[in-house]
Amino acid sequence: MTDYLTKGASAFIDDIVAKCGEDHKAWAETFALTYADTLKHALVKDGEERIFVLTGDIPAMWQRDSTAQMRPYLVPAQNDPELADVIEKVLNRQFFNMALDPYANAFNQEANNAGAQTDKTQMTPWIWERKYELDSLCYPVQLAYLFWKNTGRTSHFNQTFELAIERLLTTITAEQDHAHSPYSFVRPDADPGSILANGVGTPVAKTGMSWSGFRPSDDRCEYGYLVPANLFAVEILNDLAEIYKDVLHKPSERFTFLAQKIDAGVAKYGETTNAAGEAIYAYEVDGLGTATVMDDANVPNLLALPYLGAVDREDPVYVATRKTILSKENPYFYSGTYGAGLGSPHTLPEYIWPIAKAIEGLTDPDKANKAAILDLLTQTTAGTKMMHESYNVEDPSQYSREWFSWANMMFCELVMDYFDLHVKQA
Repeated sequence: MTDYLTKGASAFIDDIVAKCGEDHKAWAETFALTYADTLKHALVKDGEERIFVLTGDIPAMWQRDSTAQMRPYLVPAQNDPELADVIEKVLNRQFFNMALDPYANAFNQEANNAGAQTDKTQMTPWIWERKYELDSLCYPVQLAYLFWKNTGRTSHFNQTFELAIERLLTTITAEQDHAHSPYSFVRPDADPGSILANGVGTPVAKTGMSWSGFRPSDDRCEYGYLVPANLFAVEILNDLAEIYKDVLHKPSERFTFLAQKIDAGVAKYGETTNAAGEAIYAYEVDGLGTATVMDDANVPNLLALPYLGAVDREDPVYVATRKTILSKENPYFYSGTYGAGLGSPHTLPEYIWPIAKAIEGLTDPDKANKAAILDLLTQTTAGTKMMHESYNVEDPSQYSREWFSWANMMFCELVMDYFDLHVKQA
C-alpha cells in the first residue's frame, strides 16, 4: 500500500474538522480518521498509470466499491491536481478491469488466481469473483463522468476506456435477452444466495430492461431485472452519450437508444403497488408478472435513486417508494434501540447498514434529519470511530466487517453534504 494522502486532502480534512467545531466533535473525529484511511491504507500502486483499490478487509477491488470510495475526493480534487491524479489512476484501473471481463464484479491486483477460482464460470487469473452485477458496469462510468465535470480533465477517456465501453455495450445489450446470454454461474457447495438456479437464474421475459445475476450485495437476484440497477444504467448511458458527443466527438446515438429501451422497460414492467395501493418502484421483476416489494441496503437500491441521478427526489413514484421501503412493509427494514434503517438478506436480521443510513441522509433535504443520522452513525461504531458493514440495532458492539472502506466514505460524503460541499453533477 502507498500513502496517497495529499496536502490538499489534508487541508480539506482540517477544513471539515473546523466546520464541525465543538457542536459536532464526534463527526470531526470520525471524518478525520475515515477520510484519510482510504488514501493511506486502501490504495496500492499498480504501475505508473494505475492504482488498485482494496475494498477493506478483503484483498480485492470491487468496481462498485472503488467508485464510492473515490467519489468524496472529487470535491477537493477540483483544486488539488495531485489528488486528481490519484482518482484518474483509479479510473484507469477500473476500465482496465472492465475491458478484461465486463461480467466480473471483483478483481485481483495481479493475475495471481486469488479469490473464488473453484466457481463454475469463465474465470481468469485476474478475477477475484465473477458474479455479474449490472451496477459494476455503471459505477466506473459515473465516476469517469463526474471526474470530468469536477476537474475538467478528459485524458481518462482513452483507448482502454473506449474498449471497456464497447464491452459494456455488448454486455448490457446481450442481457436484454438473457435466454441467449453466454453467462452462467455456479459456486459448488455454496449457500443458495451464491448460486443461480440452473446456473443461469430464474426465467425472465424480454422487457427492454437488462438482466443482472446478482445484487450489489453480491447475493443472487431472485428475479432477473433489478430495477434500481436498470434506472442507474439509463443514467450512465446518457452520460456516455454526452461524453462521446462532446469530448470524443464520436457517434452517441447508440447510447441514447439503449437508454430509451431500458427506460421504457422500467416504465412498463418495473412498477408495482404498495399496501396502500400507491404506485411504487419494485426492487426486482421478471417481466412475467412477479414483482418484489422490498429494498436492500446495498447501493444501487431504490432509496438511492436520486443520489445516483436516476430519478428526481420529488418524483411521486419515488416518494411513495421511499415511504414504503422505510417501513415494516419492507421485510429488510429494522428498528431498535440504536436506530432504524435498511438491512439486507446478506447479513443477519436486525442488523442495519451505515451505507444505507448515509444514503437516507443524502436523499433527505432536511438538515436536521442529516444531523440526526450523523449522530447515530458516530454513536454506533463500538468505539472504533469507523463505519462497519452492519450492526445490531440492539447492540452496536455486534457488527460485521471491521474495515469496510465503502461505508467509511459514505459517512464522509454525508458530512460533506451537511456542510453543502457537493460533487458537481453537470
